[in-house]
Amino acid sequence: METIPTIDLEAQIADCREEIDAAIADVLDRRAFCLGPDVEAFEREFADYLGADHVVGCNSGTSALHLAMKVLDIGPGDEVIIPPMTFVATAWAVSYVGATPVFADIDPATRCLDPEKVEAAITPQTKAVIPVHLYGHPADMDAIHAVCQPRGIAVVEDAAQAHGATCNGRKAGALADLACFSFYPGKNLGACGEGGALVTSNPDYAARARSLRNHGSTERYYHDEVGFNYRMEGIQAAVLRVKLKRLEEWTKRRGDIADCYREKLAESSVAIPAIRDGVRHAWHQFVIRHPERDRLAGHLESCGVGSAKHYPVPLHLQKCYADLGGKAGDHRVSEALARECLSLPMFAELTTSQLERVVEALASFSSSSV
Repeated sequence: METIPTIDLEAQIADCREEIDAAIADVLDRRAFCLGPDVEAFEREFADYLGADHVVGCNSGTSALHLAMKVLDIGPGDEVIIPPMTFVATAWAVSYVGATPVFADIDPATRCLDPEKVEAAITPQTKAVIPVHLYGHPADMDAIHAVCQPRGIAVVEDAAQAHGATCNGRKAGALADLACFSFYPGKNLGACGEGGALVTSNPDYAARARSLRNHGSTERYYHDEVGFNYRMEGIQAAVLRVKLKRLEEWTKRRGDIADCYREKLAESSVAIPAIRDGVRHAWHQFVIRHPERDRLAGHLESCGVGSAKHYPVPLHLQKCYADLGGKAGDHRVSEALARECLSLPMFAELTTSQLERVVEALASFSSSSV
């Protein structure tokens, strides 16, 4: 019996292979390998999709987050509030500029940054907050802005998992001063390699980010400040342009799959994710919870069903941030999710029969656990 993977990139590529091959061939023929016309076109198209003014393509989501910190002039002595339940790149961006990541716990229902915990974590050194749209569910941006705006604190969306998500009809990525996307291959909108983007409607932020990503230069061999080689490759932009045309269709299919999971698992032993009113979840991951997570993962594996843990160790307990003095019990909601989280297969090409197998495997675990 073939194992159902948590993500099937082979099936996705097969769906648009001819168009991708033609787009890559065009880049090769024009030799537009770094930046160039496909990057510029993708930036315009993605900005239109999001309803934002400026998109700055770069070589990874991590780079985009770093650029966001740089254009906000955040540095040593500053603090940036982030959730402990996220991929580590959210924190790397803060550390790269010499600032201090300050962790605030997540909301138990949405699994995104809790605005009340943000307010409690603010100090005179707080310069920014990075809400993470974890697993594709938008954070409560209105409440976070209500906390931050009166204090002059910048808000940067980490939208790396939220391509296609919306909040009250507005796209994730257009809900704050800056937003950052990853186009890592496994994302809802993924390149054939690394890629990322910084999004903003502030022209000054956009202009500085464009310079910084290209060695601090707006004119070749003239460098206004110390910059980085964070340029997006033409081939990745060409692939993203092909896939962007399918993103809405894929997002709808992910939503249909999630609806099926939520219906079929409502009476099972696993806890299913909640959705806040006014939100369209992008369903980058469908993450359930169970107190015997590891045993459940082993059971699914025995049934030929893949699963994954996003993320098993919250950032305040990671060895790399031990110097910040975090300890077990500091952020109990994040810690509980880290112990119990399990991501089920979630990709637009997941078939009805595969979906039924996943549900049956979970049901058999529930039955055997009674």
